[in-house]
Amino acid sequence: MPELPEVETTRRGIAPALLHRSCTGAIVRNPRLRHPVPDDLDATIRGLELGSVERRAKYMVLRFATGSLLIHLGMSGSLRIVPATTEPDKHDHLDILFGDTALRLRDPRRFGLVLWQDGPAPHPLLAGLGIEPLNDDFDGPWLHRAGRDRKTPSKLFLMDGHQVVGIGNIYASESLFRAGIDPATPIGELGPRRCTRLVACIRETLQDALAAGGSTLRDFVSSDGAPGYFQQQYFVYGRAGEPCRKCATPIRKRIMGQRATFFCPRCQR
Repeated sequence: MPELPEVETTRRGIAPALLHRSCTGAIVRNPRLRHPVPDDLDATIRGLELGSVERRAKYMVLRFATGSLLIHLGMSGSLRIVPATTEPDKHDHLDILFGDTALRLRDPRRFGLVLWQDGPAPHPLLAGLGIEPLNDDFDGPWLHRAGRDRKTPSKLFLMDGHQVVGIGNIYASESLFRAGIDPATPIGELGPRRCTRLVACIRETLQDALAAGGSTLRDFVSSDGAPGYFQQQYFVYGRAGEPCRKCATPIRKRIMGQRATFFCPRCQR
C-alpha cells in the first residue's frame, strides 16, 4: 500500500497543474471502489475552484470553497495528470476535470476511495489521526512523552496511525534500522536520547524516500507515470538472509502484528 512518501510524491506532482483552476466536472466510469463514489460528484464539484491540494496521513485532500474531496489510493491506485481527451484504460475509474486537463484515478484492485465532505470540517475518516512525522511538533520530547510506560513494540507504535501517521511497514523498518533499535523493543523503554535519534532517522528516511520518488509498491507510479526508486536503498526491508549493508550479518525476518519485520540482529539492539 502506498505510504506517506508515495502519497506526498503524488501530491507534489499534481498540485502545480491544478491549483486555482476551476473544476469543470467529473466522469465516473466505475463508482464501485472501497466506498462508492458519490452519485452527485459531478454536480457537486462542477464550477468550484481548487484552493489547495493537501495530504493528511495517507489521504489526499483537495480543498474547494464549499468542501473537500478525500482521496485514498488503496493498494494499487495512482493519480495522474493527463489531457482530458486521453482515452481511458480498463482500470481508469474516475476523471476530475479542469478544462483540458484531467486528474485521473487508476485503481486495478478498487481498494481506493473518493469521498466528498461538505464544509471546512475534516472528513470523519481523518478524525483521531496522530501526529504528522514531517511536522515540527514531531520531535524527541513528543515521542518520549507519547511512548512513556507503554509496552508496545517500537515498530508497532510507529505504525499506529492514532499515534503517528503515514509510517507503514517499509519506512518503520528502515527508520528503526537507521536508529539502531530492535523493532521489538518496547517504545516505553526508549530514553530521551534514543527517542530524539529515532525521530531524526524517521525524518531522514522519509525525506530520502521523497527524493527518490517513493518506493515502487506493486502498481505504484507517481503522477507523471514514473516509478519510485527508494526500494533500491533498502537496508533491511525484504532482505531476509542477505548480508547487512553495514556489518554483513544476515538480515532476519520475524512476524510482528501480522506483518513481516526485517532487522539486523547485530546493528539493532
